[in-house]
Amino acid sequence: MKKITLYDTTLRDGSQSEGISFSVADKVRIAQKIDELGIQYIEGGWPGSNPKDMEFFKAIKKVRLLNATITAFGATRRARTSPSRDANMRALLAAGTKVVTIFGKSWDLHVKDVFKVPLDENLKMISDSVIFLKKRGKRVFYDAEHFFDGYKDNPEYALKTLFAAQEAGAEVLVLCDTNGGTLTSEIFKIVEEVRRHLDIELGIHTHNDSEMAVSNSVVSVQAGCTHIQGTINGYGERCGNANLISIVPILKLKMGLDCVSAIELKELTEASRFVSELSNMKQLDNQPFVGNSAFAHKGGVHVNAVIKNPRTYEHLDPALVGNRRRILISELSGKSSILAKAKELNVGLDKNTNRSRRILKLLQDLEHKGYHFEAAEASLELLMKRAMKRFKSFFELGDFRVIVERREGAADLISEATVKLKVGNKRQHTAALGDGPVNALDNALRKALKEFYPSLEDMHLSDFKVRVLDEKAGTAAKVRVLIQSQDRKNSWWTVGVSENIIKASWDALVDSIEYKLLKDQKR
Repeated sequence: MKKITLYDTTLRDGSQSEGISFSVADKVRIAQKIDELGIQYIEGGWPGSNPKDMEFFKAIKKVRLLNATITAFGATRRARTSPSRDANMRALLAAGTKVVTIFGKSWDLHVKDVFKVPLDENLKMISDSVIFLKKRGKRVFYDAEHFFDGYKDNPEYALKTLFAAQEAGAEVLVLCDTNGGTLTSEIFKIVEEVRRHLDIELGIHTHNDSEMAVSNSVVSVQAGCTHIQGTINGYGERCGNANLISIVPILKLKMGLDCVSAIELKELTEASRFVSELSNMKQLDNQPFVGNSAFAHKGGVHVNAVIKNPRTYEHLDPALVGNRRRILISELSGKSSILAKAKELNVGLDKNTNRSRRILKLLQDLEHKGYHFEAAEASLELLMKRAMKRFKSFFELGDFRVIVERREGAADLISEATVKLKVGNKRQHTAALGDGPVNALDNALRKALKEFYPSLEDMHLSDFKVRVLDEKAGTAAKVRVLIQSQDRKNSWWTVGVSENIIKASWDALVDSIEYKLLKDQKR
């Protein structure tokens, strides 16, 4: 089996995504997670560009990694400067990594219009830099920046840049589609042509500006590359880099290539979501392999078929990549969907057709009113158990009131909520302030219940979404409120719908707490 080497550049190229800014601590934690995934090389950053990256290289030396080798990244020496006097070269050495990746220009357009140096000088910049690092005991990977554009314009010169790096002692030559505009057929053809001229390991580094970074990386392997660079979730400048989260299972499961172990592959979904969280980027539900919707089935015909044989509508077993099958419940659902969802949620619904039809009718009626249970599975579980009379509420609601006022001289509005409820025979009447009416309600509700259910201390609201369902009704429109709640182990979504946003929020809040207490009761 052909061995494929994976090279992650999330901490450097990925951090150039708009909206991403890693702290040193973030970078260390992400490196540890990528290491657990079995990636062989992790590019830590550009030590010559900023103090934070140099701090990371110091911090990561104290961490024991099981699989990955940390690499430092930088440019070739500057024109008309010796490597020993080049600050970037010195910073690469100071990073203290065994492997150094340097990039140089392969496109004569950049040499002439950006560097403004003779073409031969650029070749010397490449070879001098590689020799300098090799003499100091470094393993050197060479990134041929803009290689495919350069090869299409001037193939003879683009190849000369590779020869310069190879003859100087580079270990891997990485062909870069830096602008992300090369078609897959062109990638395959050019890699094959380059292989005929060189006897050295070839790598690929693609960008996603034409939505082809993953396919271009995969086809380059078919053409002969064995070193694949990319980022977790495809993060990167502009439209992003090649997404290793998609590339890894394609190589392993579709092509049968040795890149990570089967056990490591099961960490794929967790790694994707972990990096998404630390990057403060929303995890895309429709992301292939690891997204929440990647193995979700909604239509009744699809659900019925999948229950009988998952291969009918799934290209692989979701467990192989650490994901799971989800059965979505909506107005499109049939009885098979209800039974499958009940089994998934351990609700215990049998094949009693009258009961399943009754629950299906209830769900369809609620969806028609604006509920959205495929996005709020916690509310769905509670609804099904209530309908089957298998759920006993943990508290009895009484009254609530919310006051929002502006006081003269105060910069912000003041929100206060009052809640009356009963737990067993004991009545509670509490009030709490909040940053807004929903936060005040949440604070008051949990304040009233903490005496009876101390575990609510671990719970907090992590997201709040409002959707207007009928814009034409203006301020009288019905709204759907989705609330995400979280404790130390899990997160869950609940839903409420009403013409009154406070009522919709209240219903979603109550469900979120009821679900938390139900979940704790199961343990």
